Amino acid sequence: MNAPAQIGHNAPPDPIDEALAPYGDAIEEAENWLDGTPVEDEAQMKAVDAIIKEMRSAKSDLAKAKKSATAPLHDAWKSEIARWKPTEDDIERRLKGLAAVVDPFKRQLAEKKEAAKRAAYEEARRKEREAEEAARNADASNYEAQVEADRKAHEAMEAKKAASAANKDTVKGLRTVTRYEIEDHRAALHWIAANDRDAMTAFIDEYVRRNHKAASINGVKVWQDKEAY
Repeated sequence: MNAPAQIGHNAPPDPIDEALAPYGDAIEEAENWLDGTPVEDEAQMKAVDAIIKEMRSAKSDLAKAKKSATAPLHDAWKSEIARWKPTEDDIERRLKGLAAVVDPFKRQLAEKKEAAKRAAYEEARRKEREAEEAARNADASNYEAQVEADRKAHEAMEAKKAASAANKDTVKGLRTVTRYEIEDHRAALHWIAANDRDAMTAFIDEYVRRNHKAASINGVKVWQDKEAY
C-alpha cells in the first residue's frame, strides 16, 4: 500500500529554492572563502573568480525568478490602482472646483471679518481707556461720578467680550498658505551658503556625484581606479 500523503505534499515548489538549486555548492563554497582572510596567490584568485562567476549567474537567475513570480502580483496591483484612479481623480476635480467656486467670496468675507475684529479691538481699547480715566477722576464723595465710572467699566467689559467674539468669528474652509517667489537666485544662494551649510554641502555632494564624469568641476578631483567586482 502507498504511504499516507503528508499535509502540504502537493504544495508548489518555492521559486527561490528552484532558482538557487543549481548553485548550492557555489553558495556553500563562498561561505568558506568569506572568513576574513584575503586572497594571497593567483590560484586562490582564480578559485574565487570562478565562484564569483557562479554567484553572478545565481543573481541573474534569482532576478528572473523574482520577476516571473512577482509579475502577476504587480500587474494585479497596477490594474487595481488604475481601477480606482478615475474615481479618485473625479472626486479631486470636484473638490478643487467647489473650492474655486467659493474662494472669492470666502476671501472677501474673511477680509470683512478681519476688519470687524480690528474695529472691535480698537473699540475695546477705547472703552478701556475711558473706564480707566473715569475711575481716576471719580471722587468717592461724588455719587454720579462713581455711577458713571461703573457704567464705563461695564461698557469696557462688554467691548472686550465683543472683541473676543469677533476674534472667534472666522470663515470656515479658508486656510492660510505661505507662498514664495525667488527674486534673486544669487542672493538666495549666498544666504543658504551662509545660514545652512549642511544643505549646501548635500547639494554639492549630489551634484558632483551625478556630473563628475561629464564635466570638469572646479574644486573636484576625478581619477580612475581598479576594484574587484
